[in-house]
Amino acid sequence: MENKRPNSKRAVIFSYFVFAMILILILFEFNVNSNNSLKNIYNVNRNNKNFKMIVSSENEDLGQLLQEFATNKSVNLEIEYAGTLDIMEKLNSGESFDAVWASNSIWLYMLENVSISNSKSTSINPVVFAIKKSKAQSLGFINKSIYTEDIVNCIKEGKLTFSMSNPTQTNTGATAYLGFLSTLAGNPEVLREENLLDENLKTELVTLFSGLERSSGSEAFLEEIFLNGAYDAVVTYEFSIININKELEAKGEEPLYVIYPVDGVSISDSPLAYINNKDDEKKEFFLELQEYILSDEGQAKLASLGRRTWYGGINSNADKSVFNPNWGINTEKYIVPIKYPSTKIIKQALGMYQTEFRKPIHAVFCLDYSGSMYPNGYNQLTKAMNYILDESQASENLLQFSEKDKISIIPFNGKILGEWNTDNGIKTSELINNILTLSPTGATNIYDSSIRALEILDKEDSSIYNLSIVLMTDGMSNSGSYYTLSKKYREVGKDIPIYSIMFGDAYEYDLTQIAELTNAKVFDGRHDLLKAFKEVRGYN
Repeated sequence: MENKRPNSKRAVIFSYFVFAMILILILFEFNVNSNNSLKNIYNVNRNNKNFKMIVSSENEDLGQLLQEFATNKSVNLEIEYAGTLDIMEKLNSGESFDAVWASNSIWLYMLENVSISNSKSTSINPVVFAIKKSKAQSLGFINKSIYTEDIVNCIKEGKLTFSMSNPTQTNTGATAYLGFLSTLAGNPEVLREENLLDENLKTELVTLFSGLERSSGSEAFLEEIFLNGAYDAVVTYEFSIININKELEAKGEEPLYVIYPVDGVSISDSPLAYINNKDDEKKEFFLELQEYILSDEGQAKLASLGRRTWYGGINSNADKSVFNPNWGINTEKYIVPIKYPSTKIIKQALGMYQTEFRKPIHAVFCLDYSGSMYPNGYNQLTKAMNYILDESQASENLLQFSEKDKISIIPFNGKILGEWNTDNGIKTSELINNILTLSPTGATNIYDSSIRALEILDKEDSSIYNLSIVLMTDGMSNSGSYYTLSKKYREVGKDIPIYSIMFGDAYEYDLTQIAELTNAKVFDGRHDLLKAFKEVRGYN
């Protein structure tokens, strides 16, 4: 019989050869596909443009509109939201952005060494006085021509108080204040320095701001304050009043009634501008985005959110479900806009508000000296407090105290370590020195120091002083109790917000509880404590 083993061996070798060739082909195909996939990913990332905008915080509700447009254009859009003064500081300090969507063109004129172009107004937003409807009725403000002087007289007679955003930190606060200045000065052709120095005008402004119950460092939080509190009136954007009224009516509560003083209303024009970075592709995208915002579709979206997108002041066809006449919102009557003064006068006026016209405050700072503060927390704390209490430094950002203000400092760890006070907000050198005398040690008790702060402020007349507490801590409270603090807060019965600045390993839940109890806010200082201190100063 014939021996077939050699043929069998050749068959096995051939099989291995075929298998190897198939494997090589598979690996080759995989490599080609992988390279193509990587190439495609690279091309997608290469083709997608990056574009960075800084946007006024009140336009945050328009963020989705911007992102959807960018996605359709294959653009990676990064948006940073900030308050008016923050935008100015970021741009003037050299932070890089491709476009700015500001609240008002007056701020763009204050930019230094920042080249902008193609600035166009995107909506017209009145800053208005809105009063609970029953209160407006009792004051005789409904279906009647009201002047700014009428509002001042009601405040003077103790019939009206209000809330508004901080004039030195926000657009609504600043423009409302400039409007008060202009109308109470008799609407001069141009507001000048001699107007600011007029003693009668000063008296009127001091009287006006004596009626200020709560001040906020942002327009968005002003809405929260109002909705969570019991206040008669608020000064803010017309579209913000629309948002507030929708919330109030949804809860079955009384809405606000909008007042447009016939002697002038502050108007913000929400300009969208390109920042010249010598990049033609980015400019092309910006122009497309701006064109879309100004298109019928874009303007309809803005109008649905309460922005006036018509020019000339009158629109009888405005959506009455948004611009509700029952809330006093009138789109069929021309609004008289106030005339904004020069940049120099605006800066001078804001400085005078901070030092002369605003209602005095009594602020209590509760400072954590527990052992976990050493060394970094202690160093950050002393640096931040030195900035806040030093008039020359704080005045750079219009955050300085005035000689009419009162300041109290309560250092604490597991217990209260002392109490330091001044009745003159610019005489703070002793406070600064005292802050440096203590060293961090021991446990943490945020509650007892807050209770002591309430006891101090309970003695103050809230019609004379705005009252606030700033609690700073880097750790979890391991003594004292929230129950004791909440009981004390209700016993005091005053509108005293307890703002908190957390950093380190601070327990956010405890601080949030305190903020909710007192209609306040928690600030995150874990990355930049000094920035958090600057921010909280805008709220007190």
